Amino acid sequence: MNGNHPYDALRRSRIVTFRDDLKLEAGEEITPELFKAIQQSWCSVIDFSENYVFSGWCVEELAEIVKEKKENGHKVFPIFYGVDPSDLSKRKEKVEAAFAKHEERYKEDEAKIQKWRNALTEVANIKGWHSNNRHETEFIGDIVKKISAKLCETYPTVHDELVGISSRLEELYAKIDIGEDDVRIIGICKMGGIGKTTLARVTYTQMSSHFECKSFLADVRDISNKLGLVSLQKQLLSQVLPDECFSFFNVYEGNVIINHRLSNKRVLIVLDDVDNLQHLKCLVGRRDWFGLGSRIIVTIRDEHLLRSYRVDDVYKPTTLNDNDALRLFNFKAFGCEKVPKEDFIELVQHVVGYAGGLPLALEVLGSFLCDRDASQWKSAIERLKRDSNKEILDRLQISFDGLEETEKNIFLDIACFFNGEEKDFVMKVLDGCEFFPDIGIDVLIKKSLLTVNKYNQLRMHDLLQEMGRKIVREKSIDELGKRCRLWEERDVYHVLTTNAGTEMIEGIIIDNKREMNKTLSLSEDAFLKIKRLRLLRVIPHSICRDLVYLSNELRLLDWTGYPLKSLPSSFQPENLVAILLSYSNIEQPWKESKPMHKLKVINLQGSENLIKTPNFKMAPNIESLVLEGCTRLVYVDPSVGVLKKLKLLNLRGCKSLRSLPTKIGMESLEELILSGCSNLKSFPEIDGKMECLLRLYLDGTDIEQLPSSIGHLSSLVLLNLKDCRNLLSLPGSIVLSLNGRKGPSSKLQKYLPSLLKVFQRGRINSMALMLPSLLSLSSLTRLNLRDCNLCEGDIPSDISRLSSLQRLDLSGNNFICIPSCLTQFSKLGLLLLSNCRALKSVPELPSSIQTVLIIGCTSLEIVAYPSEVFISRLSANIVGFNCFRLAENIDALTLLKKHLKVFGNSREKLDIIIPASEIPEWFSQQRGDSSIKIDLPLEVRNDSQWKGVAFCCIFVSAGTSRDETIMCRAVIHSRYSSQDVEWSGWALSCNEHPVKDHIFIRYFSRDCLYPISLEDKCGEHDETKNLCTTDCLDHECYQLELSFTDPFSVTVKKCGFRIVYERDLEETQELHSSQC
Repeated sequence: MNGNHPYDALRRSRIVTFRDDLKLEAGEEITPELFKAIQQSWCSVIDFSENYVFSGWCVEELAEIVKEKKENGHKVFPIFYGVDPSDLSKRKEKVEAAFAKHEERYKEDEAKIQKWRNALTEVANIKGWHSNNRHETEFIGDIVKKISAKLCETYPTVHDELVGISSRLEELYAKIDIGEDDVRIIGICKMGGIGKTTLARVTYTQMSSHFECKSFLADVRDISNKLGLVSLQKQLLSQVLPDECFSFFNVYEGNVIINHRLSNKRVLIVLDDVDNLQHLKCLVGRRDWFGLGSRIIVTIRDEHLLRSYRVDDVYKPTTLNDNDALRLFNFKAFGCEKVPKEDFIELVQHVVGYAGGLPLALEVLGSFLCDRDASQWKSAIERLKRDSNKEILDRLQISFDGLEETEKNIFLDIACFFNGEEKDFVMKVLDGCEFFPDIGIDVLIKKSLLTVNKYNQLRMHDLLQEMGRKIVREKSIDELGKRCRLWEERDVYHVLTTNAGTEMIEGIIIDNKREMNKTLSLSEDAFLKIKRLRLLRVIPHSICRDLVYLSNELRLLDWTGYPLKSLPSSFQPENLVAILLSYSNIEQPWKESKPMHKLKVINLQGSENLIKTPNFKMAPNIESLVLEGCTRLVYVDPSVGVLKKLKLLNLRGCKSLRSLPTKIGMESLEELILSGCSNLKSFPEIDGKMECLLRLYLDGTDIEQLPSSIGHLSSLVLLNLKDCRNLLSLPGSIVLSLNGRKGPSSKLQKYLPSLLKVFQRGRINSMALMLPSLLSLSSLTRLNLRDCNLCEGDIPSDISRLSSLQRLDLSGNNFICIPSCLTQFSKLGLLLLSNCRALKSVPELPSSIQTVLIIGCTSLEIVAYPSEVFISRLSANIVGFNCFRLAENIDALTLLKKHLKVFGNSREKLDIIIPASEIPEWFSQQRGDSSIKIDLPLEVRNDSQWKGVAFCCIFVSAGTSRDETIMCRAVIHSRYSSQDVEWSGWALSCNEHPVKDHIFIRYFSRDCLYPISLEDKCGEHDETKNLCTTDCLDHECYQLELSFTDPFSVTVKKCGFRIVYERDLEETQELHSSQC
């Protein structure tokens, strides 16, 4: 390929390009101008031809480029035209012939030749562009597009104060991908104040030079409302075609003109603050309105609007992390990254915490507090606690104002009462309020007003919550009794003690936090005027001696420690959805004649005066019934057995309960808990199949036998019979077929412990358990045989047919060797062998194993090494507290090396704990403390030879009578931030404390420390990918901090560290193990 062609193409794309001097004769030294050009350039494009390596001048230039790449992040784009990259990297015949000539010429300078070889190998391994017989013009055009796309992303952002924007731009640019020839519409969607417009503006500034035409339409929502869509269409056309004048008077004409004039142009259009589908239809219409390569970026708060328009992708920026939030605030408040005076440090933390990472709040508050003294800061912070900043909340309220009335009610209920609550519960309550929460909550999520976290809890940003509460307060600023919702202690106290309540109040939280140093005493008619009260939540420490009235509109009655024996006689509970009276004095929850068809949740936990349950026939839709800890409960009404929608029945700890209804047939029941019902002697017959029941807890009951109909529980996955000391037999009809898969019936023998969880603790001189054939349990995932006095031969060989088994607990048994059949489990991840004091050896275990617990195996001498690569990528753990004989036969370092030899980086983490008193010298850095910091070499992320890091500590019990932990924390510190890699460890009960020194070794693979490599992050490995290269130094890691501290920690004496390379894993003497 003619080198002029890519040069000319880059110049035509307005990319400033330097070309090396074509007039240089062979052997001539590189000029200082070329060195300077390499250093000042962002990237080098290297055109590898067939004879490239024969030129000493070329490979010298290549070595200089590689040097600049390593030292300053210089980008390298190799072009392989008529050359196979592998020929260069593997130094095939022609390459070796070329280097033979170089070696002949530079006999006295071996270092130079080696430098050239290294440079050639490194660049040949970079994924560049290979011609593959493509037409040269097309090939060069593709190269220029890709370089242009990457180059535009490296332009400096407008201002140093745009903190944290680099990583956001990186993610956004990956979605925009201007190197492709399609027409693409990308949405930027999140809550107000997150920085959507800033992102769009910076993107527009950096990318606009690569498009034929461009337009940035700001404040689309406001301009559309004030001037109409036609004005926006004219503005768009005027920006894209500035030399023309457009005259039309309706949007339909505008649509035609935009389509006609822009369909052949590569345009960049940004629509900022869109809130209506018509904005999109009239301004960007269809993709065929624009030429190939066009990009339309839309900032918006409503994700559903984007999805309904079928955009190509949506980018959702997050709030700033703590470090970036602090930096941004400091820039605004002090004009620098750090707090200049110590007396402001705590004040800054208050304000930054209030902002919750929201850029708008950080900028507004930082600018407001700029140049004010500490006393003024304190005054402003106190004012924020009472009255939030109006500018911030007004911006956030835009999204609220666009909601339907029912959606506004849902938002305000969550802001005032349910932020952080479990989603399904809140949905039940809101559904009872006829707010249609299925669609309403989805709308709030799509409008970025609400999120659902991984625990299925509804979460609202603190400032959005404050905005909602401000809306409620402003509806009645002076008359508190006319506000629709009350939650602040002072306001509630005033309304209820002055009898100022009105029908306007729909929800109240009575949380007597004692902030006023007063105890709220409720009068008998405290709620008499509050006729429309839907939600009442009372947290303890309020006094109430009598109550004559509760609103019949109540959907939620949540009163912890309810002091009365019954609800008011006038109360009609027909609208109640949830009655939560835990730890109350209630004796009769409601009158049985009253219909309660909306009732779904009952929780009377700890209500010790409850003797019998009410009749449930008038409440047929109950889904959750919790009576745990009702210690005087002796009677459960038979109607509970026919609750067709009941999913949870919890009677844990009902010690006085002697019987249940003779039959139960709750067809929706998923969990039945009878744990600790120590006087319960019988279990009811199963009337029907109860196919939904997954978990049955009978531990600690006095049950003597189970009915044959228990075999109808075809979906049961957990049966807990721990401490069922009087259980003599189980019915032979039991068939356990997990996940609905049925197997043949098998006669289950006396004292059967094999139904997932069976504990026989405390049996003196018990016979060894004769386990039956387990062929029908092919879906069994957990098997607990702890403390079952098992000896050699007690475990049948066909146990290995439990093909789904993931967890096996054999702790506290008496065998000497583990049966070899246990090594055949293909999915077993956790094997517990703790306190098997006769156990002498552990054979090679399945490749699926993640953790082996051998705590207190005092006779254990051998743990076999793995011989095949592990399946799981998560972890491998060998935990052997107090295994002193094992430590005499093998050291922890050998265990580490042997495991690493097999699984290498196939697992992210490895823990080994056994007795030892010294750190091996192999750990190159050691310190007599519980923490250590290591400066990481910058090249470690690019070095393919390193495998990971290993660190360790020597520890012993702190000598306390409580449980202890050995915790390990790893933190990577970079220029502006710190990130936890891992913070985990092991807990020890007081009877498992290490009696002597132990060593804890933890190994992290490079993938665990750096899940996204620097090459991928900064575009050095695959230069053809359109990944951001903005400020790659932000990703550099300077220090790795390791610590073994925790409030309940053992005593750590010293610790050590080593970066592990391939060469470190020297062969160690193979230890032979005996297999059982």
